[in-house]
Amino acid sequence: TGRILAMVSKPSFKPDIFARNILPEEWKSLMENPYHPLQNKGIQGQYPAGSVFKIITAIAGLESKTITPNTPFNCAGAFSYGDRDFRCWKEGGHGSLSLHRAIVESCDIYFYQLGLKLGPDLIARYATEFGLGKATGISLPHEKPGTVPSSSWKKKRLGVPWYSGETLSFSVGQGYLNATPLQLLVLISAVANGGKIIQPQVVERIEDIYENKLREYPPVEMGRVDVSERTLRIIQEALRAAVNDPHGTGSACALKEVKVAGKTGTAQVIAMPEDFKRGEMNRIPLKFRDHAWFVAYAPFEDPKISVAVLVEHGGFGATAAAPMAKKVIEQYLNLKPSPSLK
Repeated sequence: TGRILAMVSKPSFKPDIFARNILPEEWKSLMENPYHPLQNKGIQGQYPAGSVFKIITAIAGLESKTITPNTPFNCAGAFSYGDRDFRCWKEGGHGSLSLHRAIVESCDIYFYQLGLKLGPDLIARYATEFGLGKATGISLPHEKPGTVPSSSWKKKRLGVPWYSGETLSFSVGQGYLNATPLQLLVLISAVANGGKIIQPQVVERIEDIYENKLREYPPVEMGRVDVSERTLRIIQEALRAAVNDPHGTGSACALKEVKVAGKTGTAQVIAMPEDFKRGEMNRIPLKFRDHAWFVAYAPFEDPKISVAVLVEHGGFGATAAAPMAKKVIEQYLNLKPSPSLK
């Protein structure tokens, strides 16, 4: 429906200090805090979307008929392009795989190759279809619009042409792309509900002191994405498998009672050193560590709730963000907490 059930931004602050004259040292400590507690990160935090964006690249590939669900690409763990190697998160590679498994196991090299076939402008078109690059219109102040780059955007903004190597980063949600958690919530909700872009709302109704309704705010459908039902079904099935299949990257959000569909994402803050190994995030200063994403909806067959979790500098979406989404879904659907699945 677009109604926000909960929006949490941490670290927070004690609001009562603003009810009196805030002390200079209190203000200074808030302003100088490197984690920006005064920022509502749900609508103002702008981050690379990471592998969550593979949903968009996949849709662009299917809708443009650049690929079919069965088109294979090979992943050997690294993809040489220009004078550098673009690596997959899986060191030994995934071998030959088609779209379903590429989403389930979040293969980077599959999407590098697909992105090169698509080009930046086609990817940007479908990102815009799903509401990225513009404010959602939620009735909260200072919402940020994020950024969806394209060849014309780069020429206008930076005065230089788009380089094909930048498409590889863009296709996996890196580079110039930025999105807020709320925008990715709108995106995953649109996938869940068959392509409707629903405006997020924080107020359901206004009542007087006698509980008489003075005004109601019904759900607002802002549009529908220009994407076929068949394409959406293919993406939905892949997102279900990403959580419920043994090799799915989102298995930390799997529940016994209901099927969850979701997508992990790990968004780089800086380019990692060449000798960086997946398990060595702790040797990098916190401010340079990857952000962890997870977006999901449940139950798969009849969606009632969608969730977006972003853990700043949290590392991998699979380990840092997915377990949080699981707890939120369990709580909302009134399920007994299930043990973590290994």
